[in-house]
Amino acid sequence: MYTELYQKLITKEEKLSVIGLGYVGLPIAIAFAKKVSVVGFDVNKRKMELYQSGIDPTNEVGEEAIKKTKMEFTAEEIKLQEAKFHIVAVPTPVNKDHTPDLIPVKQAATILGKNLRKGSIVVFESTVYPGVTEEVCVPILEQESGLKCGREFKIGYSPERINPGDRIHRLETIKKIVSGMDKETLEIVAKVYELVVEVGVYRAESIKVAEAAKVIENSQRDINIAFMNELSIIFHKMGIDTKAVLEAAGTKWNFLCFYPGLVGGHCIGVDPYYLTYRAEQMGYHSQVILAGRQINDNMGKYIAENCVKHLIAADKAVRNAKVAILGFTFKENCPDTRNTKVMDIVEELRTYGIEPFLTDPRADREEAKRLYQIQFVPMEEMKENDVVILAVPHKEFAEMDLNDFDSLFGNGKKVILDIKGLLDRKKYEEAGYVYWRL
Repeated sequence: MYTELYQKLITKEEKLSVIGLGYVGLPIAIAFAKKVSVVGFDVNKRKMELYQSGIDPTNEVGEEAIKKTKMEFTAEEIKLQEAKFHIVAVPTPVNKDHTPDLIPVKQAATILGKNLRKGSIVVFESTVYPGVTEEVCVPILEQESGLKCGREFKIGYSPERINPGDRIHRLETIKKIVSGMDKETLEIVAKVYELVVEVGVYRAESIKVAEAAKVIENSQRDINIAFMNELSIIFHKMGIDTKAVLEAAGTKWNFLCFYPGLVGGHCIGVDPYYLTYRAEQMGYHSQVILAGRQINDNMGKYIAENCVKHLIAADKAVRNAKVAILGFTFKENCPDTRNTKVMDIVEELRTYGIEPFLTDPRADREEAKRLYQIQFVPMEEMKENDVVILAVPHKEFAEMDLNDFDSLFGNGKKVILDIKGLLDRKKYEEAGYVYWRL
């Protein structure tokens, strides 16, 4: 029953579904649609209408790919009954108390369970702590479908590794971890993903191993950036430029090149909390991972405090100061604003009586308004500012020259906070700027 599924996908006798068509699910669905028949499902009807109109709000695949794809976009869950191989790629955020928010993946399992056919294989891609797929998702699938896992349907797990906004490291060029509940499932899942992943797959020995691999990938990066952020705080107290230190240290062959910055988004700032949550359930309180998280979570506040310090040093009034923030997304050259730490800067500045003005040529405006009640100001209206915070180094900002930045300021000293060190420090200091970076 299961061994034939791969061949039936190839011959298009059976269909593959992707549940959740966001920054991760959409590229997966588009890629598979070049090889097999795909049903692309998302509960967001507005998003489905955009896709059906040939519009890509994620900017991950482009409108040409959307228009050319043979995939069926739908918000009707009954369409899932047409597929027998299902990929679940919904987000897994955290709550305000940093505990895992499994509601999206539970809802996806509920919807799929109601429409699950006998002989199906379900592969979860959502980032979770080890055990969620088998201990949380499977019971929901069984309850809603009336089918028994292992006998009437099977499960696998293949963590997403897509890097939003990255045109080099794509689905096709990143080795894919795959896993299955047994050897048969593992081989089928591996063969299916090999259809679209050019560099091949890595067969993990169990679903829990694959789940754990995903959360530690981003936890490792989070800890390394936290170390850089802590170094930045220390070096500022010493009057040393952090970037200059890192450039010097980087001349050693085994020095790892990480830089300080805001750590947000749907993965790096989230995944460590999934791991530590599970660890605490097992009776272990994380020391290194949570310490790194605390540092990174406080960087927005630290940047805002330095903005205020530089306003005072420049003999400018703090309350009602005009502060322009360039960039709002969680990373450069990407429209995604989920878990953006720029919002931490905004909220901290507000405690000082400052309502900053924000602009972002890449950000999803509707998402920013819905999630954060933020409305962007057109770049041409960014005038007479006391401070400019270059928060996200989008390509558009990287192309700005000294005259462009001059036009953003009013009278008095020009104070610029270049969070990621995009600009030439010496050039701007020689031009009379008060320049600060992490």
